[in-house]
Amino acid sequence: MRIAMWSGPRNLSTAMMYAFAARGDCAVMDEPFYAAYLAATGLDHPMRAEILASQPADPARVAAICTGPIPGGKPHLYMKHMAHHMLPGFPLDWAQACVNIHLIRHPARVIASYAAKRENPTLEDIGFPQQQSLFERLPGPVVDCADIRRDPAGTLARLCAEIGLPFSDRMLCWPAGGIAEDGVWAAHWYGAVHRSTGFDGAEGPLPELSGDYARLAEAALPIYERLRAAATRPGEGHG
Repeated sequence: MRIAMWSGPRNLSTAMMYAFAARGDCAVMDEPFYAAYLAATGLDHPMRAEILASQPADPARVAAICTGPIPGGKPHLYMKHMAHHMLPGFPLDWAQACVNIHLIRHPARVIASYAAKRENPTLEDIGFPQQQSLFERLPGPVVDCADIRRDPAGTLARLCAEIGLPFSDRMLCWPAGGIAEDGVWAAHWYGAVHRSTGFDGAEGPLPELSGDYARLAEAALPIYERLRAAATRPGEGHG
């Protein structure tokens, strides 16, 4: 099984990659299109030069890697993908053969977390429009970070059932310090998850945003709410 997990940034996506890596039967890939995205857009992200040096920048070559042999001869491949990395013209047909999952988070939480690492994000930077488009083209289960944080075992068990993968409680914990498959950008972005050994507890109140950040959250909220309506929750059918 090849799993393509689509999300925006700051969406618990690294912790989910660690959860699938901890199973033992899943190889994992960390944002394989990141260098291709930076090369095509010219954007100045943290560690841009290191990222471009660490990955192929040709999106067709990346797509071939995503459909190539699974590393380590493992039966399953879990790919962590950022929705905003898939620019117009980038190949996407390869994903038709994958189990596609969409990971979402309330935009206020995404923006507060993202802005602490990179200032003045746009709607495209946080990936909400792109994720909606991907969900329409590559439908599949939707899982909300809030539900994972509130009930990791129940939410992941339900998700695994939806995609036909046996649940393993090994998904609930991992060693501190990161994994070998981390992208080179982990040094900038992954500090909190590197200190973790499992999912944090339930999230508290939404952060209070003001000015441009509040307007950005307002613009993203309708997309989040549409995807949230389809989210996988423990004990419920997939809507």
